[in-house]
Amino acid sequence: MIKKILPPVAKIIPKTLDKFGHARTDNYFWLNDRENPEVIDYLKKENAYYKKMTAHTKVFQKELFEEMKSRIKEDDESVPYLYNGYYYITRFETGKNYPIYSRKKESLSAKEEILFDCNKLAKGQSYFQLGGLSISPDNKLAVFSIDVIGRRIYDIQVKNLETGKILSDKIEKVSGTAVWANDNKTIFYSSQDEITLRSDKIFKHKLGSNQADDVLVYFEKDETYNVEVAKSKSRKYLAIESGSTLTTEYRILEADNPDGKFRIFQKRVRGLEYSINHYGDSFYIMTNADKATNFKLMKTLETTTSKENWTEVIPHRDDVLLEDIEIFKDFLVLEERFNGLNRIRIMPWNGEGEYYLPFESETYTAYTGTNVDFDTDILRYSYQSMTTPSSVIDFNMKTKTKEIKKEQQVLGGKFDKNNYTEERIWATAKDGTKIPISMVYRKGLKKDGKNPLLLYAYGSYGHSMDATFSSTRLTLLDRGFIFAIAHIRGGEDLGRQWYEDGKLLKKKNTFTDFIDCSKFVIEKKYTSPEHLYAEGGSAGGLLMGAIVNLAPELYHGIIVQVPFVDVITTMLDDTIPLTTGEYDEWGNPNVKKYYHYMASYSPYDNVKKQSYPNMYVSTGLHDSQVQYWEPAKWVAKLRSMKTDNSLLFLDTNMEAGHGGASGRFEAIKELAKEFSFLLDLEKIEK
Repeated sequence: MIKKILPPVAKIIPKTLDKFGHARTDNYFWLNDRENPEVIDYLKKENAYYKKMTAHTKVFQKELFEEMKSRIKEDDESVPYLYNGYYYITRFETGKNYPIYSRKKESLSAKEEILFDCNKLAKGQSYFQLGGLSISPDNKLAVFSIDVIGRRIYDIQVKNLETGKILSDKIEKVSGTAVWANDNKTIFYSSQDEITLRSDKIFKHKLGSNQADDVLVYFEKDETYNVEVAKSKSRKYLAIESGSTLTTEYRILEADNPDGKFRIFQKRVRGLEYSINHYGDSFYIMTNADKATNFKLMKTLETTTSKENWTEVIPHRDDVLLEDIEIFKDFLVLEERFNGLNRIRIMPWNGEGEYYLPFESETYTAYTGTNVDFDTDILRYSYQSMTTPSSVIDFNMKTKTKEIKKEQQVLGGKFDKNNYTEERIWATAKDGTKIPISMVYRKGLKKDGKNPLLLYAYGSYGHSMDATFSSTRLTLLDRGFIFAIAHIRGGEDLGRQWYEDGKLLKKKNTFTDFIDCSKFVIEKKYTSPEHLYAEGGSAGGLLMGAIVNLAPELYHGIIVQVPFVDVITTMLDDTIPLTTGEYDEWGNPNVKKYYHYMASYSPYDNVKKQSYPNMYVSTGLHDSQVQYWEPAKWVAKLRSMKTDNSLLFLDTNMEAGHGGASGRFEAIKELAKEFSFLLDLEKIEK
């Protein structure tokens, strides 16, 4: 007799949470305590259950991992870029998990100087991340930061690049970003609140001094703002940015005068967003001022920076989103988004003959790359589509000629882009709005409703989901899957209003858009509910939690990564990292109308007695962005409420944070788990 494997059952300890006379009973609130041995024991039991239930796919998982890994060029390197007399290169060596950062002086034929070998630095660590790498103006020193927990808490150090020695300076438990003043001995860095992990302070550090002696340059008191420090491309200015979801404020200081006082560029006005770029005697400002929803470009002298002095360079356009700019000596380059697609616009400063780079694919992604050199005619940009591997291209803006510096190699000898079809279709949402869907699949596909289809989306923070290439995705496509991205409201895919229509009291548009896209691909016979799968992570995990409550019958399986599913409890707890800065995205539940609106869609609060699809839920114990207990509580509640026998797995990485495992191949192992889950449901075994 085969012994049935029973899932773990989390014990119930009811806790009543009351707000505005609305009482919620949270039976699993006790899982919030990471230090409680019973909590760790429960997570381990869930992991053990997942492993037992998927033991039959273990060999297949390994085969999928090896297949995906085999397509990746292991001994790979980035396209070198020239900065301050040195070519900088990031490269990987065969069999190694982490990058090696190096440089060559003046010529690519010069001797390689290894700055950091992350494989050596990561030795003995279960998690490793190098961040905040910045080279001093005289090229002799490098400031860098390291996180070995996965909670985005870094230690900053300084390396002498001439001797290879690490200096005695050590700045502990900070945000990780640091920049040099022009004197080669002053570093500015950001630090965060120990409990909330909100980046709230900028400090000044002099080489050779102790952290205790560092000078507090700026403290951001408003709990809805984060701060960071950067240096202008012109290298003339240091800039402190205070930003919330809806508002920005900059302070600037000449980089030659690190002991001077930062001055406000334009004081904060709620709802006013702006970013600054320095050029010559002026600043160029990208802003939404005066109802420029899709942003416009303004200009002002560096001596008079407040808003009343700004003059218009590029006006606001209702149908074009201005996303970013690049400034060169002879050219202004605009990154725009029109009808859901990227555009790159080249504008000579002398006003002679502006033009757009030509892109012909039906759905693609193009964006400017590493352009640190100011005095050049060469624009570096990247281009890819769902069938075309990523290319790094150097484009001469004067001669209009281009050189492909690198095209992503897909190893294994089997990949031919002509074997795949990409298309963009438009679903109609319930309010009549047209929602674009980008998709890719193998040629020869029959629209008979029998194809497995994985529909992915995010739909928050104005983050656009572009149609990019993925070599790992071929593992699904070559087994008959369609992969599709739903460009739902809450992202900025069709302009700023697209974002505005999917947040705060319009957040439910995000969920219903995804459901309507799901119905559309079923109606058009790309797939059927027996073969439709959905995937989302973080805020996209909230999306997954909402759709399985609202329309579980549409999906055969769901992949949910680090999901934000306990919306009200998290947003009412301002000690949790990121909470206060999120009020402009979700609303402040201390305000009655936002509380009740959140309560109507929060996935954890709306779990009910009904059938749910098969679900694979992953999280990281040290996640600082979505705490592990949200998916843990959600899965526990789903287990107690659902009325079906479908699969439900909680897979907790006990050593990682929000981004999952570190190392290029560890991440593929996590992907192999997800793919084997889907393929097993489709009864595809090889």
